[in-house]
Amino acid sequence: MRFERERTMKEMERKLVLRKLDAEMRPFRTAGNRRDATRGLLRRVRHALHVPLKEIAGRMDVARSGVFDLEKSEMKSSITLRSLERMAAAMGCKVVYGIVPRDGRTLEQLAEERLLTDILRDRVEGTVNSGQ
Repeated sequence: MRFERERTMKEMERKLVLRKLDAEMRPFRTAGNRRDATRGLLRRVRHALHVPLKEIAGRMDVARSGVFDLEKSEMKSSITLRSLERMAAAMGCKVVYGIVPRDGRTLEQLAEERLLTDILRDRVEGTVNSGQ
């Protein structure tokens, strides 16, 4: 009985954590629904803020070509998080990121789908292993 109560409590805690994460990630889910929502973001932000290339290069202590290289690597999804943060800081910004399920689903929905898949797989495997 104690074990069952502990398991129920852990499950409730897990659901609360999922709901909290889903609420925090809502803006990222919305952005994630747009195709290539973040591709070219460094260049778009630089242009929108009217921050001269020379200024960013100076703040980062790199050549202007280095800033262009960072923008290109961001477009190809090969930029490092550290470089992304450095360039954002040079523009007076910071990097925030989120991890969200594909297709706009919530983490809670994805967790439930995974649980259902695991249960069904275990039942099928149990049936096969028992010789039925």
